[in-house]
Amino acid sequence: MTGRAGRKITAPRGLIGPRTAKTVSLALQGGGAHGAFTWGILDYLLEDGRLGIEAITGASAGAVNAVVLMEGWLAGGSDGARAQLRQFWKRVSLDGVLSPLQRSLFDRFLHHWGAGPLPMDLWTGAWSRVAGPYDLNPLDINPLKDALAELIDFGRVRACTDTKLFVSATSVWSGKVRVFTGPELTVDHVLASACLPTVFKAIEIEGEPYWDGGYTGNPALFPLFYETETDDILLVQINPIERRSTPRTAEEIRNRLTEITFNANLLHELRAVEFVTRLIDEGKLSTTDYKRVRMHRVHGGSALDEFTASSRLDARWEFFKQLKDLGRRAAREWLAANYEAIGHESTLDLRRAYE
Repeated sequence: MTGRAGRKITAPRGLIGPRTAKTVSLALQGGGAHGAFTWGILDYLLEDGRLGIEAITGASAGAVNAVVLMEGWLAGGSDGARAQLRQFWKRVSLDGVLSPLQRSLFDRFLHHWGAGPLPMDLWTGAWSRVAGPYDLNPLDINPLKDALAELIDFGRVRACTDTKLFVSATSVWSGKVRVFTGPELTVDHVLASACLPTVFKAIEIEGEPYWDGGYTGNPALFPLFYETETDDILLVQINPIERRSTPRTAEEIRNRLTEITFNANLLHELRAVEFVTRLIDEGKLSTTDYKRVRMHRVHGGSALDEFTASSRLDARWEFFKQLKDLGRRAAREWLAANYEAIGHESTLDLRRAYE
């Protein structure tokens, strides 16, 4: 496999997975409970063992999955990463060890992403429209913080400088994306990436407040253009781009607005990838100066979309396992159809998919 200017690519020393020419960077979307679908994708890729992962970029639940995967891999290889991912999702499930208040807050975090309200959430949901987290959660209780602090050795994550990790958050002051890298990550950086402003107080890092990274990059792709050797990017997409129906209820309208908002910057970057690729193929740009990205995508299709459209999302362990199984099936089918193309050509037609 060759990269820009035809140079030979070898696997980085810290590569997650086997030392193989089949190397990709992962781009993990955020999406509340649907992050358990991404867990299934990662679990199958680790079990299959044919892909090496040079870098991961993620936002919100995608950032959480990325950090959990990285730390688990550093501690125990493929088996360690799979075990750590399972332990995290079990930990934050309603069957885990969250207190009643933590469960309520985590459930509100998940339900932001397109679920109908649970009966227990109707009262707090109504109040959240007139009162923010500074009123409803004055003690700033965050179940994600407790789970991550308990499970993740961030010192180990920061010490890994070979396999690259990028976590996106949104600056409250400027409205711009901020990408934090592996060597600087703490639990606060991950919490910032997953900070929904209707549920949690803004996370302050070096005196600046941050909200969920999905608002400005879900996930941010540009770090993979400049900071990696591999030209192959595998996007794990959990938010539908298109819905052939018109939302009519207040809940349906809110859900669709959330999907559009959290896809907007990803679509912008994908259009830029398509534009640069077309100019390179037409001979108008040189691969010496520009990277010809090979894009790939795995997603749950209508099976995953239906959960958001018609089913109530929740934090039950059985539901998480259902999403995980759907992710494993999607990864297995995608690899069977597209493995040979990795390192040679894109398997995602960007113009057809997004224009």
